[in-house]
Amino acid sequence: MLRMPLIALIALVLGANAGSLHAQDWTGERIKDLAEVAGVRDNQLVGYGLVVGLDGTGDQTTQAPFTAQSIRSMLSSQGVQVPPDVSFQTENVAAVMVTANLPAFARPGQDIDVTVASIANAESLRGGSLLMTPLRGADGEIYAMAQGNLTVSGFGVGGEDGSSITVNIPSAGRIPGGATVEQEVASPFNSGDTIELTLNTPDFTTARRMADAINEELGPETARAKDAGAVSVRAPDDPDQRVGFMAYLEKIRVHPGAAPAKVIVNSRSGTVVVGSEVRVRQAAVTHGSLTVTITEDFDVDQPPPFGEGETVVTPDTDIEVQQEDNPMFLFGPGVRLEEIVEQVNRVGAAPGDLVAILEALKQAGALRAELVII
Repeated sequence: MLRMPLIALIALVLGANAGSLHAQDWTGERIKDLAEVAGVRDNQLVGYGLVVGLDGTGDQTTQAPFTAQSIRSMLSSQGVQVPPDVSFQTENVAAVMVTANLPAFARPGQDIDVTVASIANAESLRGGSLLMTPLRGADGEIYAMAQGNLTVSGFGVGGEDGSSITVNIPSAGRIPGGATVEQEVASPFNSGDTIELTLNTPDFTTARRMADAINEELGPETARAKDAGAVSVRAPDDPDQRVGFMAYLEKIRVHPGAAPAKVIVNSRSGTVVVGSEVRVRQAAVTHGSLTVTITEDFDVDQPPPFGEGETVVTPDTDIEVQQEDNPMFLFGPGVRLEEIVEQVNRVGAAPGDLVAILEALKQAGALRAELVII
């Protein structure tokens, strides 16, 4: 019973002047940037193939026997029968894996980019051509066919003495538009009487505000927040009207909820990211580094000529201790991000030192945020 008023409202909204849409007059983020339509996504494709035409940088037969098997199978499919006792030299051929992403709503005949990577011991794929390779989805069906000349950004050179230098990765490359879509993946976009929006970052506040913004624009009970990660929206049954409905829906602006207070620490690279909502309770912090330098020299004690003594080597060790005299600084209650950065920079803390300070604050109960170490 609510279907006809909703469709009429959509037609009225889409036919109105864009300048009259007050949803665009206030700040916020578009639904298009905050959420995606459930089920409308890319699909991963993968295939096994051969790259030919290499300049002696392909697979070594003794270490990659499957490359020779693949060549034999390929020649057999072309009507060339090779005796079983004939061996192959595969220096100009490389066995590769081919991967691609099949975009949502891709139609047969469209081209997609593919990535080609060696799976054996080929030194470089530069100058090679990929032979026709079927790309399959997770269900085993063929969705695209790939073929073409590779673009390789890396290269490597070496000398006879064993020295070598490599720039980037020469054993992988890409073929822009190198695969042709053979069949499309069924999409749930036009099925059912609702569209489900999945939030890129699940958040209860954002989901609630998104549902309220949609209801304000399209009428009460048009949308409802299912949980922190999904908002269900009633949509017209007609595919053309549904596309127009989504074109308007994704332009509605929403104020997302504030991000949770987190401090992200990458222990491998030393990168530290402090969120804007991070707060520090009142605490006093001091930080200094202790440097111990040990140098050792050797003195030779030489006996006089024609003496009966022996030459003795004696070590001479010098130990130097340096300790930075950094003052203690005070965090007041409810300190914000800018003040945290200013205080830490005052003592000249390196990323590794900053991690130690944050961990100590967390242990003391003064850091009002989740400390995530990756």
